[in-house]
Amino acid sequence: MELIDAIYQRRSIKHYDKNHVLTQDEEQKLLEATIQAPSSFNIQHWRFVLLRDPDLRERIREEYAGGQAQIVEASLLVLFTADVNAWQKETAKNWENVPREVAESMVRGMVPFHERRGERFQRDEAQRSIGMAMQTLMLAALDMGYQSCPIIGYDQEGVAKLINLPEDHVIGPMVAIGKGLKEPWTKPNRLPLADIVYENAFESP
Repeated sequence: MELIDAIYQRRSIKHYDKNHVLTQDEEQKLLEATIQAPSSFNIQHWRFVLLRDPDLRERIREEYAGGQAQIVEASLLVLFTADVNAWQKETAKNWENVPREVAESMVRGMVPFHERRGERFQRDEAQRSIGMAMQTLMLAALDMGYQSCPIIGYDQEGVAKLINLPEDHVIGPMVAIGKGLKEPWTKPNRLPLADIVYENAFESP
């Protein structure tokens, strides 16, 4: 599938064939594609929790996610989290295969860059990395013949406790991947570019 086609065709599917199983190779291919997403300073904040246990999924569905079927039906359920402080932790290994002067410059500049901008920026940047990785996963899934659904409608604090989320991590959406059973709704309209695109700055009040 052409990438531009995948961008237009990807939809959020709510019901999946719960008997379909992704092969280990398919799962590996999806996750390897996901981590090709960009991240600031190549920090790669993302940490993926693969929610496999059926009992855990059922508990999340019933106690924390309002009974959403895709949580238990999906072949693969990925919970996106991110290490907010990844920029402080052994980042040199992220730059091992680039010219030495580039690696040293990036690693040297990473810490002061984040320290100057503070905790709010650091958390925002971790969430931005999650967002880019999520979209990459969903487009890769469609290219492989699978459907997907991002899920934000769940109790993040409750699920964070279930998975023992570290204190220096943030929790993001889940993504369900699998063989869809139902056609999506008609695609909602997108706002015209004239309503959302500005030249150089917003208009003066």
